[in-house]
Amino acid sequence: MKPIWVVDDDQSIRFVLEKALQREGFSVRCFASPREVLEALEDDAPQVLVSDIRMPGGSGIDLLGAVKQRHPGLPVIIMTAYSDLDSAVSAFQGGAFEYLPKPFDVVKAVELIRRAVEESLREDVADAAQAQMPEMLGQAPAMQDVFRAIGRLSQSNVTVMITGESGTGKELVARALHKHSPRAQGPFVAINTAAIPKDLLESELFGHERGAFTGAQTTRRGRFEQADGGTLFLDEIGDMPFDLQTRLLRVLSDGQFYRVGGHQPLKANVRVIAATHQNLEERVRQGHFREDLYHRLNVIRLRLPPLRERREDIPMLTRFFLGKSAKELGVEAKRITDSALARLATFDFPGNVRQLENLCHWLTVMAPAQVVEPKDLPPELLGAPAAPQAAPAEPPGAADAAATTATPPPPLGTEAAPAAPAAPPDWLADLARDARRRLESGETEVWDTLTRQFESGLIHAALELTRGRRIEAAQRLGIGRNTITRKIQELGLED
Repeated sequence: MKPIWVVDDDQSIRFVLEKALQREGFSVRCFASPREVLEALEDDAPQVLVSDIRMPGGSGIDLLGAVKQRHPGLPVIIMTAYSDLDSAVSAFQGGAFEYLPKPFDVVKAVELIRRAVEESLREDVADAAQAQMPEMLGQAPAMQDVFRAIGRLSQSNVTVMITGESGTGKELVARALHKHSPRAQGPFVAINTAAIPKDLLESELFGHERGAFTGAQTTRRGRFEQADGGTLFLDEIGDMPFDLQTRLLRVLSDGQFYRVGGHQPLKANVRVIAATHQNLEERVRQGHFREDLYHRLNVIRLRLPPLRERREDIPMLTRFFLGKSAKELGVEAKRITDSALARLATFDFPGNVRQLENLCHWLTVMAPAQVVEPKDLPPELLGAPAAPQAAPAEPPGAADAAATTATPPPPLGTEAAPAAPAAPPDWLADLARDARRRLESGETEVWDTLTRQFESGLIHAALELTRGRRIEAAQRLGIGRNTITRKIQELGLED
């Protein structure tokens, strides 16, 4: 471990801190002025810097700025007299680890420095790990299964279906499969079928000829042509319109397709990876998804676990996202205490890894100090009940629990044993009465009318709860962020 540096023009302060720290087993180096510290930084760096705020030849605040430019992650403790406290707090709030008011209790001062050392050592380990950061993170057994599956599947051209809740990182897995495949030199093209209006999706996928429809002033290559020789990632495949599913099935079957308005068959050498957060078997049973397309896509199924099934990965992911967010915003990365991490690990994160990343971005902007304590976490986490650690999210042997083998789909004709019937909620009875009244009156488009009302009510409730934050509303509803955007547009809820 590197020594602790103490800089103060008062020799008695240096002496007291040096002896107290040496008794605790720390190596200490003392300086009388900021200039001496800056000269020493040319060849060395401390584990922690403790500096007075007012010294001849320079201030601790100026020294803090100079040190942070060279060593952004170095914890700096500023010693201040009570008369300096307000200016010091406002001046170094964005950079110093903590302040130490004078006169100070030596025991408390040593304890503060010890905390800074522990934080510094933890950050050293995190920095070393981040230097070798893989494209995906996870030490939990469920994620190790995913990594092993990626290794086996990457050398194959077989179609892969990635399932998992929204925010679990399905596109990251698709990119990893492409990156480690023989097609890595080819393009990786991604399209979210839920984010594109139905009328435009066919053109997006297959392209169009000039004059094929109003506004088609030039010939346009579709995503299949763009992905030739590489990988095409079809996200939210469960939301694809039924009539387009037929065209997709034909492409997957014989590799040929036509541009919209075209008469010349085209071929594209494309590996297809699909993803969905929906239960496709249920979509097939409901008649919303073609069974033959389901079987064509569901050759190998790879299930991504939700974050609540891999809580042991939360500390690593949190530190990574805090560093990433700080880099994007051009600020110093926030540090987080073990107690705050422990509180995060009790939260279920319905939005999964995406929600954790958004939370870290919020902390980078909103947390008042450089070190995040439990009290700095957002209200929805502070008010959330602690989640039980031992209860599994689903019973052992559940479908897709092992991500390393080909998973045949369950027979579509089989169903689980029926549970004891429960009385329907009042709103269902009201819905049934309203539907019957409309049907008896001869009203048409009853399905569309009531569906729009139902979806509007759900989205209004979620947006009201999240104060208009669409991404969080989508996460709470269990739908994709692109899905909620499309629904808001379709339902006319923009205002």
